[in-house]
Amino acid sequence: MPYRPVLSARFLFSHPAHLIALGCGSGLSRVAPGTAGTLWAWLVFALLQPYMNDTAWAALIGVSLPIGWWACTVTARHLQVQDPGAVVWDEVVAFWIILWLVMPTDFGGQLAAFALFRFFDAVKPGPVAWADQTFKGFGPSGGFGIMFDDLVAAFCALLVIALWRLV
Repeated sequence: MPYRPVLSARFLFSHPAHLIALGCGSGLSRVAPGTAGTLWAWLVFALLQPYMNDTAWAALIGVSLPIGWWACTVTARHLQVQDPGAVVWDEVVAFWIILWLVMPTDFGGQLAAFALFRFFDAVKPGPVAWADQTFKGFGPSGGFGIMFDDLVAAFCALLVIALWRLV
């Protein structure tokens, strides 16, 4: 039987890609790692927000996408799972995009954005399901696929928020 790494702090720190892909350990949560990763993203956003402007957020997100693609690709390959639940960098970047685009908003608006994103990411209706199934594997296309469905979920959440604000 081939060796499969165990999700642990040791695995988390064994490669820089693991630390990134596992959301600095938030993906190690035994309960709802995607939700834990999204909560971690929200916390980091709240901590950084006072020091960031739109240019800084665009730069951080712009750098986080290709680094995340690489980290998700490497970590999935090392775990020997095409889309491991513990890989949460996709949730992190997607939720940063949502928060960046809905700000300024109060806690209630941020909570609604969180709930909508988690709904679209977990339930995977329509276009999110398509995005989840389109790119699979252990190479770069698999890493892209890990990121892609969460970006589509973020787009769907933002669309609902935009329609809500319009009405």
